[in-house]
Amino acid sequence: MIEGSFIVIEGIDGAGTTTQADLIASWFRTRGLPAHTTHEPTDGPVGSLIRQVLTNRLVVCGITGPRAPAWTTMALLFAADRLDHLESEILPNLLDGVTVISDRYDLSSLAYQSATATGSEVEALKVTAWVRELNKHARRPDLTIVLDVDAEVAAKRRRKRGSSTELYEETELQRALARAYLQAEKFVPGDTVVHIDGNGPVEQIHQAIVEAVRKTRGEPA
Repeated sequence: MIEGSFIVIEGIDGAGTTTQADLIASWFRTRGLPAHTTHEPTDGPVGSLIRQVLTNRLVVCGITGPRAPAWTTMALLFAADRLDHLESEILPNLLDGVTVISDRYDLSSLAYQSATATGSEVEALKVTAWVRELNKHARRPDLTIVLDVDAEVAAKRRRKRGSSTELYEETELQRALARAYLQAEKFVPGDTVVHIDGNGPVEQIHQAIVEAVRKTRGEPA
């Protein structure tokens, strides 16, 4: 059995990662190739805990009152969820020859935790190095698609979605994250990263992703 491909789709909140993950999985299936979509945070025990934090349902004690856990705690939780995700879902599917498309992976942790940590540029580099160390046992994707979307465009999409604001969806932070994703390669050196303009129509973005996938697989356009 040939191992399946591992594809990750990344971007800020509202970039369309979930929609595009579903579309590219459908593209594989219409060609008779098995594909499995998944996401982070997961629906597993650690992922469920993270989702409670992101939706402000779980807080911790602080000097001035209840607050969200520190970025260091969140980095540890995301890394734990990721390793469980690999063991329980990603690797078994890959070994069965199934292509796995994940809506977010460790690039999210590197981008988000570096953006939420405070301090100088030197401190930011230390944060990146530490988060990378936490995730050193995470299997590398065969392809990472980064949907580059303007923070304002993503914000409009989130409002249209109608869901409540989550922990990392503050406007200025999303702008910082959009800038971080533009430099995704520096967070995951050695990985195959393809940037795609995610501001346009859904089908246009999908076709650009298909082209990137074909190229990675060595297929003619």
